[in-house]
Amino acid sequence: MVLHSVRFRLVDSPTSFGARRRARRAAWLSRTFPDLADMDILDLGGRVENWTRVPVRPKRVHVVNLEPLPTELPEWAEADHADACELPTAIRARRYDLVFSNSVLEHVGGYERRRRMAEAVRDLAPAYWVQTPYRYFPVEPHWVAPGMQFLPLPARVFVARKWPLAYNPGKPYELAMKQVLNTELIGRAEMRYLFPDAAIRGERLLGMTKSLIAVRTG
Repeated sequence: MVLHSVRFRLVDSPTSFGARRRARRAAWLSRTFPDLADMDILDLGGRVENWTRVPVRPKRVHVVNLEPLPTELPEWAEADHADACELPTAIRARRYDLVFSNSVLEHVGGYERRRRMAEAVRDLAPAYWVQTPYRYFPVEPHWVAPGMQFLPLPARVFVARKWPLAYNPGKPYELAMKQVLNTELIGRAEMRYLFPDAAIRGERLLGMTKSLIAVRTG
């Protein structure tokens, strides 16, 4: 119970360290795009509720996610159930002011699908902001486990099931395997390759790069 409390304070609580980092990232986004309040945004893999807590809310937010959609939406939002790597023609035909994605790229399922998502991001708007955890930060962020991303697959599955700071420790083997296979952190070289027309920014913690953000300002 003590370790679960530690995780809640670090990651899950609205006042946690993780929540404060997300708030700082939202402020950084609004400084990078001073016209954010007037923008029409496509959010790949996000949630509408996240946009209710930002310091500057865009004029219009279109959320695309594979999760169940909210039953009610504010007037400034729309949502579609779709795959960010295989967007429907109706979405690919639209144009936005900004494409946004936060901690999604590492979960889409391998390089080829990351390439397809990056291609969609670059095509759909003149500006984009794509954030992903950095592979070489010493703590794997999803399980809050030091060095987990460098372990062989069976060891990562073991950590996913047994590490006390993970979500739902003791989960079935099949679920842990699926979660591990669907989490692939990437480094700076691949980020540059996927987004050659972007500046690659580093979000730092304790002097080390914690996440990468590909930014094109238009």
